Amino acid sequence: VQLQASGGGSVEAGGSLRLSCKAPARTFARTSMGWFRQPPGKEREFVATISWAGETSRYADSVKGRFTISRDDPKHTVYLQMNSLRPEDTAVYYCAGKGGSYSSRANDYDYWGQGTLVTVSS
Repeated sequence: VQLQASGGGSVEAGGSLRLSCKAPARTFARTSMGWFRQPPGKEREFVATISWAGETSRYADSVKGRFTISRDDPKHTVYLQMNSLRPEDTAVYYCAGKGGSYSSRANDYDYWGQGTLVTVSS
């Protein structure tokens, strides 16, 4: 299953970006989705996840109150709205999908997008 992430770019600190991740329609409805990121020279880390029904979401402490994950099932797309961006948010962002319940663990995910680069300048 191929996920297509988009929306990355360069922004100044305090700015906003919205990432999108489109999944195949046949798998999206029962798929919990997550966003992860890999900062330069660091390991991949959890950012946010949303349940397949959309009623539950969880966030990393570092992005709580600034980032919002949402899903649009008719468009089989998940979004990550990122506000009040900081230089430490600079990373390649990946979307991922898994059957069943949501998770903050990368190893639980079955499908991954190709990554989209977000660069935040100070």
